[in-house]
Order: sequence, then structure tokens, then C-alpha cells
Amino acid sequence: SLEQSGIKQATMRLRLALTALTTALSAGGTSAFAPAGRHLAAAASMRSPSAAPAAPRRSYAASATSLQMANVLKLSNPMEEMLNDVDVFIFDCDGVIWRGDSLIDGIPETLDKLKALGKKMYFVTNNSTKSRAGYKKKFDSLGLDIPAEAIFSSSFAAAAYLELTKFKESGKKVYVIGEVGIGEELDLIDVPWFGGPDDKGKEPDMGPGGKLEVDEDVGAVIVGFDRNINYYKIQYAQLCINENEGCEFIATNCDAVTHLTDAQEWAGNGSMVGAIKGCTGQEPTVVGKPSPLMVDYLEEKLSLDKSRICMVGDRLDTDVLFGTDNGLRTLLVLSGVTTEEKLLSPENSITPDYYADSINDFFMDAKVGAEKAA
Repeated sequence: SLEQSGIKQATMRLRLALTALTTALSAGGTSAFAPAGRHLAAAASMRSPSAAPAAPRRSYAASATSLQMANVLKLSNPMEEMLNDVDVFIFDCDGVIWRGDSLIDGIPETLDKLKALGKKMYFVTNNSTKSRAGYKKKFDSLGLDIPAEAIFSSSFAAAAYLELTKFKESGKKVYVIGEVGIGEELDLIDVPWFGGPDDKGKEPDMGPGGKLEVDEDVGAVIVGFDRNINYYKIQYAQLCINENEGCEFIATNCDAVTHLTDAQEWAGNGSMVGAIKGCTGQEPTVVGKPSPLMVDYLEEKLSLDKSRICMVGDRLDTDVLFGTDNGLRTLLVLSGVTTEEKLLSPENSITPDYYADSINDFFMDAKVGAEKAA
């Protein structure tokens, strides 16, 4: 079908870009994937943003690799079931490491023990409100010594996607729905942008004859989580996508809910992306989980063996799907949005290899200590 063809084309573009990036890096180039402040000095065989718009991306529902129903086992012997066969852990952050701005009990001890075992750890979040530098500060504030190059946010992924597709060479601008993280990452690759926090509180003229004029040089709209989204931003985005030829619709993620606080779930970026989908009829290019962009980078740039990587997260439709669709081992933790009831429900078709209460289950003494502290 046309939709399936579009999916294959979009996925191929990402994989070709990452292959070219890896080749360039091995020749001494740098990129947005490198620590903050370094830029790409490489050629990637990619579509220019000034060419025809990308084919619609797929809506990530249960895929062929996730439709195999299984009796999911709860982790009971972590050394034999997981630790002996895994060299690299990719951790989601919200609901796994912290909830809102509160560190989950026992996490520092567990991470220290994984490090002592020689495990490599990377932290991938779909939250676009912060840049990598911003997330480094958050890790530091929580007492976690995590190197910046081990942190991957969807704001970074959006900037990296534009860099890989040579967006800067088009001379176009980006309109942002989102918070400071996206803009900070775009600044690092010298891509001009506007909107974001600066459009907080703006209202379009909706009186008789009123209209909103948009910049014809906008070649991409990035939609990330935005606590100050308003009608002005929605209208500006839809006009750019619908009226500017070749303007690409990019979503950092489509998460339904998020952890703004540790007290309850809050509407996630899926609500913002849904608003733009509704008024444009377009499907976005999704750069965060479960897109293969970040895992392909880890595999190719760092020469990691996918079969020895485990994705750990609290969401079935992003974290676990990200792992299963990309050939990784998967562990779902119940410390975030997914309940055991939902996981084991007959209606659920996305199944991880194992599940656990939290990553503290890797080491039972750390888990017991956390429970005592609580």
C-alpha cells in the first residue's frame, strides 16, 4: 500500500543517514550526536528539505514484531535471565529513573552496581522540554553522575534528524511548538527557528477579516511537549504545514501521558501532535521512541551488538515497542505508567521479555533498602 511504501521510505532515509553519519565520524567528522557544541562536517546521502515532502510516517500501533502474545514472565533470577546476557542497558528516564522531579528510591545504588559489573548505560527520554545540557543538569541535581554523551532526548533527536537531512542547506527556518529544549538543540547546529516559549500567550486576530500571516520560509514544524500551547501556535503550525510547499511535520514523540509530577499522570505530547494532525490531515515524522533513529546510532556509531542490548522502560507503546521493533531485549518496569493489570490483559499485544517492579529488582538488596526507606 502507499502507507507501507511511505513507512519503508522514511525508515530507509533514517538508516541511510545514520550509515553516512557513522562513515563521516570515522573519518574525523562531528555531529549533533556528539556532545553539545560540536557540529556535523560530513556528507549524508539524503533528501533535501526543499524537495518533495516526506511520505507520511506510520502511526505506531502494535506491529508485526509485537503481535505475538506471550505469557510475560516476572524477573525472578536477574543474573541468569538478564544480567549475564546484556552488555548495554538503555533506560527510559520518566517512570524508570525518576517521577517528575523526584528520584525513585534505590536508583543510585542500582546504577552503581550495574556500573561495577561493567555494564554500559544510556538514558533515552521522549521528553523534549530540555536539551541534553538541561538533562545533564537534572541528573546532577538528583545526585546522578551521568556523562552528557550518555543522554539522548527527543529534542536532540529532532535536531539530529534535521542535520542528517541537511535542512540547514535549504536556507529554511523551523517553527517550534515546544519548550526551551528544542530551541537549545537547534542553536547547536545553527538552524534558525522561532516560536516555542516566545509565542506563549499570543492570540491571533479572529475579528472580522482577521488572519494570521506566516513566514513563507518555514520549511519544518517541530511539535514537542508544550505546557503553554495555545490556539495561536496551532494555527501558525497548520498554516505552515498546509500552505508552505514542502514544509515537514516533525514530532518529537506521540506519548499519550507524561510525568509532570509524581502525584498523577498528565496529558503528553500526543495531545499536541494530535491537534496538528487533526487540522492538517498529515502524519508526522516521529524522531523519538519508538523510531529507530537513536538505537541505530548506538548500534552503528558505538559498534554495539543489538542482541546484547536491553531496553528498559515503563511504557508498552513506546519503550517496549522501541525494543521489540529494533531487535533488542526488553524489560518493562511497573514504576511508571503501566500497571501489571494492563500488561497481562488479554487486550495487550505488546509483550516484553520480562517485567519487574523497578530496576532495583536487578539487585534484591537495593530493592529491600528502598522499601525500608519508604
